[in-house]
Amino acid sequence: MLPNTLFIGQQLYYLPVCESTNSEAYQLLIKNKATEGCTVITDEQTKGRGQRGNSWEAEPGKNITLSVILSPVFVPVRQQFYLNMAVSLAVLDLLHEKGATDAQVKWPNDLYINDKKLGGILIENTISSSTLQHSIVGIGLNINQLYFGVDTATSLAAVTGTGINLEQLTARLLELLEKRYLELRNGKQARLKYEYLQNLYRYQEQHLFIVNGKTEPGSIVGIDEDGRLGVNFNGELQFFGFKEISYVI
Repeated sequence: MLPNTLFIGQQLYYLPVCESTNSEAYQLLIKNKATEGCTVITDEQTKGRGQRGNSWEAEPGKNITLSVILSPVFVPVRQQFYLNMAVSLAVLDLLHEKGATDAQVKWPNDLYINDKKLGGILIENTISSSTLQHSIVGIGLNINQLYFGVDTATSLAAVTGTGINLEQLTARLLELLEKRYLELRNGKQARLKYEYLQNLYRYQEQHLFIVNGKTEPGSIVGIDEDGRLGVNFNGELQFFGFKEISYVI
């Protein structure tokens, strides 16, 4: 399944079952067994973690569940959200290629289509001085699963009506991830941010949000340098961290 890449996915660990690919990747990292681009893939994750500490559950053998180890030492700590942007765009590139042309990234890094979740990204960083030392990029994508325990989830197969070869799709994802990562390494931050905003769920649209327990109408206007979401509430621009605002969907 080796992808056509320089380094991402060239060192590959496949585990039929594991608790968490991010946790397995971290163990490889601390034992000095991983080079940059090392990828851990599983068919079944028993204790997968999502954003904000949520769990991530998927039907075994039907979806993409993997983690990639990166060494983005060129990224200042204050600009670490650019890595999220690059990874999110790589996943969107894949979804758009495969027919889910309406897929968008829901801040900070979930993948949505038609108000339903297609997947999610969890990036865990190790910081050294003022830059990132290592990043473990966890990606979970619903691909061939057709039935979910909640009505807010969907899959690529459900959207396109076509079953997909997981090995080929995974290889393509790793190729696109390397492409976007190299754009970041080559100083294309402005381009990445522009594309991220153009593909941002509910960008510059009036919708309801929950802030401090209250539901208010507002419009997303952008992302600041720290990756906080900028929302205009009745002419007042406010910025929010990951746990400070919720969408009403």
